[in-house]
Amino acid sequence: MFVVSLTYKKPIAEVELYLAAHISYLEQHYAAGTFVASGRKVPRTGGVILAVAATRAVLEIILQQDPFAIADVADFEVIEFIPTKAAAGLEQLIEVL
Repeated sequence: MFVVSLTYKKPIAEVELYLAAHISYLEQHYAAGTFVASGRKVPRTGGVILAVAATRAVLEIILQQDPFAIADVADFEVIEFIPTKAAAGLEQLIEVL
């Protein structure tokens, strides 16, 4: 499992030019089962994506397709972890691995 931290490197007005395309990209990867949760950072300096992928290399290829990456408006940090515990109702996060 992976935590992806996006940090905007352009003004928010420029980031918003790509927001609709970014949301479509997210929806595509939710449907594929790659993305589990996502949202904005507070304050709004970027976002976070919780993802499941076979390998980090596979996830990095997927992240390169993000409109924010293509437009170079955000940096991406990928943190891999192995979930060993989960809250009630989220046990499937452990079973994925």
